[in-house]
Amino acid sequence: MSRREEILASVTHVPSLPVSAADILQLLQDPNVGVSELRRAIEFDPGLTSNLLHMANSAYFGGRGEIGNVREAIVRLGLKRVFHVVMAALVAPMARRPVAGYDLPPDALLKQSVMTAIGTDKIAEIFNVEPPAYAFTAGLLHSIGKIVLGTFVEVDVDVILQLAYQEELPFHIAEQRVLGIGHPEVGAALLEHWNLPADIVAAVRWHKEPDGLEGDRLVVYLVHLADHLAGESGIGAGLDGQHYRPAESALEQFPLTSEKAETVMLSTVTSFQELAQHLPSRMAE
Repeated sequence: MSRREEILASVTHVPSLPVSAADILQLLQDPNVGVSELRRAIEFDPGLTSNLLHMANSAYFGGRGEIGNVREAIVRLGLKRVFHVVMAALVAPMARRPVAGYDLPPDALLKQSVMTAIGTDKIAEIFNVEPPAYAFTAGLLHSIGKIVLGTFVEVDVDVILQLAYQEELPFHIAEQRVLGIGHPEVGAALLEHWNLPADIVAAVRWHKEPDGLEGDRLVVYLVHLADHLAGESGIGAGLDGQHYRPAESALEQFPLTSEKAETVMLSTVTSFQELAQHLPSRMAE
């Protein structure tokens, strides 16, 4: 078995989504789902209920006044935001761990993931674009492959780093050279294993190389650029932040001048600080 095959096989060792969460995600993909049906499913999970209420009362999601029950939270947030909250609650326990292979301390990956998710919204906003509902979630999950490589696979990161620095390669290209696969493809394999929507899987798979995606690239461009700006901010940065350059095609779609990039970054950091207080992690510290 090749190293690449071993890594892809390791995806099955990552804990599956809890049954209750998988059921809720399935309901959320049904545009005709009723509030009562969704409420009953969420209320069976006390942790998710708590996270949902926290989010509904957060400034980032437009909190005004106290929301004290799941029904009101669903109505305020809408199905799109409820999906985001469910995914954040699922990803947070994994993403808050230290990821040794990427020199990421506890919470660093979660911070970078949330920054990227918010950044997708902010870039779309500054260019007056209404992104599909899954864009935020794709941003949140874009680097989940690092958890597999850094936690469930014994990756020799020193060899990858040496190649990246010597040849001035982006880290994911060095991963591919050494391992036969990079974290974007590993992340996509994990999300496919979890039966998440194909659009999210595709955005995660191609977020470093958006031109590889056939078809509509709007979301992958947003995630690609938001990921780059999150790295520039320094929040949640690890060893893999060197030698990345935004794709020209993404910049043609969203021409981020220095002024616009600064505006997006400042807005993203502000919103991150608002949202971090309500996620299941002490990220705001």
